[in-house]
Amino acid sequence: MRNHGAIILAGTVLTLLSLLGGCEQQKKAATVPQQQPVYDGIIVAAGDSLTAGQGVSENNAYPAQLKGALKAAGYNWQVINAGISGETSSGMRERINWVLKLKPDIVILETGANDGMRGVDPAVTRKNIDETVRILKEHDVVVVLAGMKMFTNLGRTYTNAFGALYPAVAKKHGLIMIPFFLEGIAGDPALNQADGIHPIGEGYRIITGKIEPYVLQAIKEAERIKREKVRR
Repeated sequence: MRNHGAIILAGTVLTLLSLLGGCEQQKKAATVPQQQPVYDGIIVAAGDSLTAGQGVSENNAYPAQLKGALKAAGYNWQVINAGISGETSSGMRERINWVLKLKPDIVILETGANDGMRGVDPAVTRKNIDETVRILKEHDVVVVLAGMKMFTNLGRTYTNAFGALYPAVAKKHGLIMIPFFLEGIAGDPALNQADGIHPIGEGYRIITGKIEPYVLQAIKEAERIKREKVRR
């Protein structure tokens, strides 16, 4: 009986040691930091609700779709959605230093639509975008400027001045420019939500396909800048 009891005790001790060892291994595994993915570069999509993807899931917003499209094309680039619904060009200018903290190589700048809908003087919008671009270029960030257009019911004088500010800024700073961010989407009920302003997922898929060539051009420029920095 004593031997039997000793065997049971020994077995219990071994079981406890095994459990303790397993817990210790799990504890060590839990404390090991997860390896973060390594990307060739960072693209920050900075803008308003059209960038944020108001009314659609995160995966359907254009930044997520762009990341997937680039990956499918063999480009290992991170795409960060830094869109804020309701933001104006002045708000973008004020937070651009925060955007820089994300360490972008490229910024897709989509802003100004809310200015237009509020009737802000296009000269003010142009000044805000111009200053935002200046700060980004000071930090060697490649800027892709998304051109916007405004509703015709605001009058021809206003809409013409608004539409002209984007190519003017792009020409001044030598930017890559998307002529009209909502090309082929604006005004199409089948591609927009009930508000008639914000695209549905399919609309964002079309937008992604249209802007991808401009982003690929920006990637080449960003890679050139990186090579030049290495030579310095």
